Amino acid sequence: MYSKRVAVFFIVCAFFAALPGCSPARLTEAARVLDDIDAGNGPSELKELTLPPRRETVSYGGDSAGVFAGDLYVPGEQGEPGLAGMVLVPGVARKGKDDPRLVAFATTLARARFTVLVPDLPRLRELRVGPEDAAPIAAAARYLEGRMAGRGGVGITAISYAVGPALLALFEPGMVEKVDFVLAIGGYYDMTAVITFITTGYYRDEESGAWRHRRANEYGKWAFLRGNAGRLDSAADGDVLAQMAERKLDHSGAYVDDLVARLGPEGRSVHALLVNHDPERVAALMAALPPRIAKDIAALDLARRDLALLGVRFVLVHGRDDPIIPETESMALVRALAPGRGELFVLDSLNHVDPRPAGLTDRLRLLRAIYTVLELRDSGGDWEPES
Repeated sequence: MYSKRVAVFFIVCAFFAALPGCSPARLTEAARVLDDIDAGNGPSELKELTLPPRRETVSYGGDSAGVFAGDLYVPGEQGEPGLAGMVLVPGVARKGKDDPRLVAFATTLARARFTVLVPDLPRLRELRVGPEDAAPIAAAARYLEGRMAGRGGVGITAISYAVGPALLALFEPGMVEKVDFVLAIGGYYDMTAVITFITTGYYRDEESGAWRHRRANEYGKWAFLRGNAGRLDSAADGDVLAQMAERKLDHSGAYVDDLVARLGPEGRSVHALLVNHDPERVAALMAALPPRIAKDIAALDLARRDLALLGVRFVLVHGRDDPIIPETESMALVRALAPGRGELFVLDSLNHVDPRPAGLTDRLRLLRAIYTVLELRDSGGDWEPES
């Protein structure tokens, strides 16, 4: 029974609720939200205490950027307004906004009194991510800001590679006045560092700068290839690379030597980067990439942006065992923000696509992160992290 599962956890929460400045009601709600995330589609106290959100398809935009569509999750059966709006950006996954894990997360946020908009991003469903994806995210935030009509602030939640377009959206004209906070889970900062990790497994130690290594998930490498196969001038090479990526995404041990033999110069430059295992060679191999790929990588590189200019609050969550993007990327990201604009919660273990921490310490860290997001919900982004 779920009540027994969280009984000890609520006792610990009671201790934190006694600390100065802590809202016991908000902490209890944060604990229920965390338990609902853990429960997925199963029973939870949050489900018992809240009405099921209404999910509907909406269109928005209509300016020069175009018209976009997405799923709106409205709290309560009767469509009662939320306390804040939340744009939930789908990750780089084929099911996009309809991924069951994303649907469950959006539903939890709506039960937590957010009006949630999940934009339909066809490029991300095709495993392609680029600077163009910032426009529909920005349009979604504008739509929610108008829908809230001053009743609450607007936040953006993004996971993994989707953090890039989500932050680029903030640089569009007028966006920092419309978005109050960002929740970034397993995000990135430096594209060269990310590509080094997904291809070699190496990343720089946060303190010493020395190389560290852990096994990276092969999915990141081949998703990168699939997403960039269409950015070659050589259509033939692009087709071969797409076939290679599909084979590897279906089975990481798939035979591709027959495809490698068919590659021309452009395709070979991309393949050379993917099969390299020396982190010191990555920068040179990236410099040899086809121009269109290099251009999009540069556009998505947050290290090239002055993030200190963004007047929004950030909550960053990352696991030390993340096999897609190392936690040092979120550490670099929070350092790049203006002082006092962000708070980072690093967990020892957090599944990259299914954030359900197992240990009590990690659960309490994630509880603090959720509490902070709820605090931002209630304050419209007017929040200062603890010293």
